[in-house]
Amino acid sequence: MEFSYPQARRLDLTEDLLGHQVSDPYRWLESSDERADWLAAQASLFDAQRSELAGREELAARVRELLSVGYQGTPVWRGDRRFFTRRDPGAEHAVLCTQLGDGPVEILLDPMAIDPSGLTTLDAWQPDKEGRLVAYQLSEGGDEESLLRVKDVATGTLVDGPIDRCRYSNVAWLPGGKAFYYTRRLPPSAVPDGESQYHRRVYLHRLGTPAESDVLIFGTGRDKTDYYSVSVSRDGRWLTISASRGTAPRNDLWLADLSGSDPAWPDLRVVQEGLDVQTGVRVGRDGRLYIFTDAGAPRGRIAVADPVDVGGPATWRDLVREDPEAVLRGYAILDGAELDRPVLLANWTRHALSEITVHDLATGEALGTVPLPGLGTAGGTSERPEGGHEAWFVYTDYTTASVVLRFDARDWSVSTWATPPGQAQVPEVTAQQVSFSSADGTLVRMLVISGPALERTPRPAILYGYGGFDISLTPAYSPNVLAWVAAGGVYAIANLRGGSEEGEEWHRAGMLDRKQNVFDDFHAAAETLIRDGWTTPEQLAISGGSNGGLLVGAALTQRPSLYAAVICSAPLLDMVRYERFGLGQTWNVEYGSASDAEQLGWLLSYSPYHHVVPGTAYPAVLFTVFTNDTRVDPVHAYKMCAALQHATSSGRPVLLRAEGQVGHGARAVSRSALLSGDTLAFAARYTGLHL
Repeated sequence: MEFSYPQARRLDLTEDLLGHQVSDPYRWLESSDERADWLAAQASLFDAQRSELAGREELAARVRELLSVGYQGTPVWRGDRRFFTRRDPGAEHAVLCTQLGDGPVEILLDPMAIDPSGLTTLDAWQPDKEGRLVAYQLSEGGDEESLLRVKDVATGTLVDGPIDRCRYSNVAWLPGGKAFYYTRRLPPSAVPDGESQYHRRVYLHRLGTPAESDVLIFGTGRDKTDYYSVSVSRDGRWLTISASRGTAPRNDLWLADLSGSDPAWPDLRVVQEGLDVQTGVRVGRDGRLYIFTDAGAPRGRIAVADPVDVGGPATWRDLVREDPEAVLRGYAILDGAELDRPVLLANWTRHALSEITVHDLATGEALGTVPLPGLGTAGGTSERPEGGHEAWFVYTDYTTASVVLRFDARDWSVSTWATPPGQAQVPEVTAQQVSFSSADGTLVRMLVISGPALERTPRPAILYGYGGFDISLTPAYSPNVLAWVAAGGVYAIANLRGGSEEGEEWHRAGMLDRKQNVFDDFHAAAETLIRDGWTTPEQLAISGGSNGGLLVGAALTQRPSLYAAVICSAPLLDMVRYERFGLGQTWNVEYGSASDAEQLGWLLSYSPYHHVVPGTAYPAVLFTVFTNDTRVDPVHAYKMCAALQHATSSGRPVLLRAEGQVGHGARAVSRSALLSGDTLAFAARYTGLHL
């Protein structure tokens, strides 16, 4: 079938960049008057094709039904008061709730009550140490440009804010609820043109005072792409500041004793600086400094030290040592006076599957494990700030919507503390972990989800991956996966290098000059599905978003005959100019920078936009982008879409679905369901899944 694509003129534009000849025929799509007409024509083309996608509405409805189970998060305790998020059946967004003792549950913040259009999202929240106030951040239309406000918990009245430029800011309250530390970007007028997304600083804000009078605490003179996190111990004595260069897998760390210095002028002492390691610290109720680090342990370890005299990594004493096959994800300390033996819970993933171990708090001795409901993901562990015998964590797997479990250290019992507020008929599926070798012989794993009694006969399949930024793909309740498998398909999720499924070395094996390893792993995953009889190239779709969009963009240009359809969402695709858009400059620690000749060579070796070859039979491709995306600019997909429409000879469509008033992050449930209906129906049509 031949498609009549909107006209897109090709520029005869080739530049010499640091000795590399680089063509960019669709640069005009980055910004020009004619782009609007081109986008309108693409929207008309997509609408016409979407109307012919069988089962689209039914799939969207199925995903919506599966999403209707809702969820409840782990509790954040302040004395007898707890705070938690909950999304009820039929709700578009989660709400922030609170409950005092056994009293009624009260809704503190409801994004839909604030904005019935559903375009406002709750980005973050943090109660003060006494539970009387809560700081929260809202953004609108998907732009993630959070405004910070403070609300009185008892009265519901606004007591401070809004404070702008607070994107990705955490709040660290001082005792008493009269002041907090937070991060805020400098005003656009104070930074060079085009850099308003960067230049963060740490400030001390006193409630009731203008944000412009906040005290600058930290950040002057550091790199413009630095991100900061701040914390204050429960007793208010210890201030911690961490700084990371963009998304680099390393950080600098400082500690200040506020009992001996003014909170506005903290005497910050270096815990680590200039080291190629990631470390986080907290001062325990026993006065020890607990250190969660990958220094000398790429899979993670917990050490202890004296906060008054921390020293360097060589002086830290191991409490929980590195496991050679599992990755340490987090921990909780249970040291209530009612316990004969205080313990530490350590949360691990072993080849992407969760486990929790129990250790003696004093010595680190392994005492046993916490039983989990199945082979899934446990996380979000919380404890009481004042100490106690309880810990709460969320458990999920591919058929289990998130449940909150409670561990009691008095008798080591595990009980269900909260279940999803709604119900849905979840299809019966099976999941199995498959191992295979990549091009260089590296052992890689993936999970294959199928129907309960599925014979190994080739059928339509979707292969999903990410492979970057130290992010793991672990089992989780997914309406998309369930809807596809219930319709008769197979869904596979590959744990590629670049993620953190096997620790920091696994991450670094898929970044910078080693990025091709990620793509090789993905191709090998596809070949494994075909070799083992799950699917065929004519029945195989691939899907990925953001960095995963880069993944599938590289896959379709490197091995176009291996895939029948591609779902490419919010992707990076022009790796020569990615740093010019969105938050791109914070990612050059992951990908490399086009301003360096050697690194430009890495980027050009796989940049999907620069590897589109006219006359190639490309798979069917659907780009999904969000016009308010301030992380990954939709221009990547625009340029790649035009290039593929010009180049492909397969007769399969290359389509663009551009959605307004949403961005890279959270969105309303109804919008998520509609997007899923479109993408799954597209995959079904071009892999032969009959709906």
